[in-house]
Order: sequence, then C-alpha cells, then structure tokens
Amino acid sequence: MTDVEGELVRRRDAGEAVVLATIVGVGGRPPSRPGEKILLNASGEALAGTLGCSEFDSAARSDGPAILGSGEPAQRTYTHDLGTIDVYLEPYAARPMLVVLGRTPVAGALVRWAAELGFATCTAASDDALRGRELYAVHTDHDAPGLVDDLSVVLRHAPRFVGVMGSRRHTGHHLDELRARGVAEGLLAAIQSPVGLDIGARSAPEIALSILAGVVAVRHGSSGGWKAEGRAGRAGT
Repeated sequence: MTDVEGELVRRRDAGEAVVLATIVGVGGRPPSRPGEKILLNASGEALAGTLGCSEFDSAARSDGPAILGSGEPAQRTYTHDLGTIDVYLEPYAARPMLVVLGRTPVAGALVRWAAELGFATCTAASDDALRGRELYAVHTDHDAPGLVDDLSVVLRHAPRFVGVMGSRRHTGHHLDELRARGVAEGLLAAIQSPVGLDIGARSAPEIALSILAGVVAVRHGSSGGWKAEGRAGRAGT
C-alpha cells in the first residue's frame, strides 16, 4: 500500500471528505508517470502524494472542491511546458458524524454498530471534530456533570438530531440551564428525550438498537414506522 492509499484509508475511516487524483495518461515528456496520485481534502489542500510537479498539483487542488461538491468522478487534462497528463479525480464524500456522549454500556454499543450503518463516530464534543459535518448526537448519561457543556458545543453546529437518554423529569433541568445560556427555544424543543424508537428495549444493546434505528429514520426523513403494503419493498421486510 502506498503512502497515498494508506492516507486515503485513514481519512475514510475518520469519515472525512477527500478527493483522490490519479494520472491515467501522459503526453509528451512531463515530469510525471501514470499511476502517480495526490490526495486532497475538502478545501483542496494536499494531504499526501504528488502528480509530479507543483503546476499539476495546483491544478488538481483547484479542481478538487468542485469535484467533491458534484459527487461525481471526472477526468481532466493538465498542461505543462513539457507535456500533458490526463487525471482521474474521484470524490469520497464525508460520512455523517454520530457524536456518542457518556461512558455507558449503551454508548459502547452505539459506537460499535454505527460504523456498519455508515456513520463516523466521536466520543467528545469538540468544535474542530464537528465543524462542517452532517451531525447527529446522543448523550447516554443524563447524570454526567459535563452534559450541558457538551450539548452547548453540539448545538453550535446545526445537528440534524440531538437526543438525551432519560425522561424529561431527569433532563428538564439541563434544558433550563441551556435556556439560561441563551440557546434558542426551537433548538431546545428539538432535543429528543427520552430517545429511541419504542421497541420495548430493556438491555443496553436493545436500547442502542432503538436509538440507532431512530437516528437512521431521521437521516432518511422517515417516521420510523412499520412498512405497509404498497410502499417500497414488501410488507414486513
């Protein structure tokens, strides 16, 4: 595995958006070889590799953000005084981020299973980690001393879903503190508590399953109900 391929794997495992540019053809005598690669982040900054010279790298960096935004691979031809290269640019979109807070058995199950459902995960509310992501968050411990601080960070990044385990009797005072910090009523009302679909969950794995099912439903704009005859797929599938 090359350094570029290794970095691609690391960035994809972290759920980051990247563009991989690979030389697929050479004309003339440019300082490049077929198969050379450069990996770019969402801003067009080089993460690893090169296309052979700074001019070609700069051209790929300029094209990278637009390719990522389109979501479709594309081929470009870049020109140098000594020749040309044909470059294939492949976008890899960022995976949605599930922030799992609280050191609980439910949190452990959420982290284990989220990757199989296409989510990147993190277990700390950090502005740097959350910035610019499609974001979902679940706090699994309503007694955690840093809960309000963590939710304050998450809410700054326009999450699509925020849930807190526990009834409103257990979480209401946290919402009051967020309100006192100036969090808008609309954001507070959107915090789901209790959290998870009603599947009769009892054990930590069952609770985690109910939460993940709810998060997936939100992600795809579904109410989370049973499928019925006449909808996509067969009833009961």
